[in-house]
Amino acid sequence: MSSVENKNAQSITPPTILSFAKDLPNLCSLAGLCSAVLAIYFAILGVFPAAMIGLIWAVFFDWSDGIIARRMKNRTKAQQDFGVQLDSLIDIISFGICPAIILLSYGNFNPWFLPGAFCIAIAGVLRLSYFNVFGLIEKSTYQGLALDNNSIILVLLFVFESFINPSLFTPLLYVVLLALAILNVAPIKTPKLSGAWYYGITAYAFVLTLFYGWQLLHTNS
Repeated sequence: MSSVENKNAQSITPPTILSFAKDLPNLCSLAGLCSAVLAIYFAILGVFPAAMIGLIWAVFFDWSDGIIARRMKNRTKAQQDFGVQLDSLIDIISFGICPAIILLSYGNFNPWFLPGAFCIAIAGVLRLSYFNVFGLIEKSTYQGLALDNNSIILVLLFVFESFINPSLFTPLLYVVLLALAILNVAPIKTPKLSGAWYYGITAYAFVLTLFYGWQLLHTNS
């Protein structure tokens, strides 16, 4: 690179941080982040139906941002690269940290639940780091269970929470989340759910929102 080209490259001002927040796929990702923060908030308060609503909408927005991004033809490479990093960082909060906090809260923050929370968080970080480096191992196949599946299964598990004795549901929750953490990092092939599956997750989010919303209204009445 010549000295003139080098000076021109140095004189290019990078875009501002907030300029990326105006990008529609990134806005969708941030909506998912807010949903996950709400899930964490309500989990700490012990209002688990509300936490499940936040968690399933975090999944919905995580699925939606990629679809929106692929349909937009005028996004710059910087926007695309920024969106990839943003999505990955939000995923660890939504599908790694959030389930870990739900486990801790359901266990009344007993120290015995810390090992499980550690395993969930560690598996999530390892899973996302591996994917960021190696991507899909085939055209539509992951190595290890994708993290969003953890939350999809978790919100379904809590549907049965009111029908199972807490003394049984608590260890069940612990075992299921540990099993999911193992599957996240296991050397197994799992399919990438896309296409028509998006309509399924949309319906899933609405149905479970109605179910948990009914629980909240019934509890407060």
